[in-house]
Amino acid sequence: MNNSVKDSAIKKLKLLFTIVDRPKGEFYLDVLSQFDVNCQMVLGGLGTANTELVELLGLEPHKAVILSVLREDMVDAAMNCLEEKFATIRNGKGVSFAVPLSSVIGVNLYQFLSDNRMGRGE
Repeated sequence: MNNSVKDSAIKKLKLLFTIVDRPKGEFYLDVLSQFDVNCQMVLGGLGTANTELVELLGLEPHKAVILSVLREDMVDAAMNCLEEKFATIRNGKGVSFAVPLSSVIGVNLYQFLSDNRMGRGE
């Protein structure tokens, strides 16, 4: 199998959810961008801890929910990197999980989401 056929093979996509304190949202967007992410969206969220617990422990009740589309072959590396950041960054705790995207309509949209641009020498 030559390289052009192997490179153009369809790679499955996953939607990675990353939930972090809102002030750390931009930082984690930058972290995830190194994993060939072409499409990310940040949504606002609210943590589930009650108000008294939030005040007592000094928690951040407002969350950033980051949605990132990644090729399946990049998910493990991204999740490992996030796990390391969650453990080492001050006030950088979070949670992440990935779900498969079962279908994408159109070749051009798929190529964009999978970061599979024609003529991109790798």
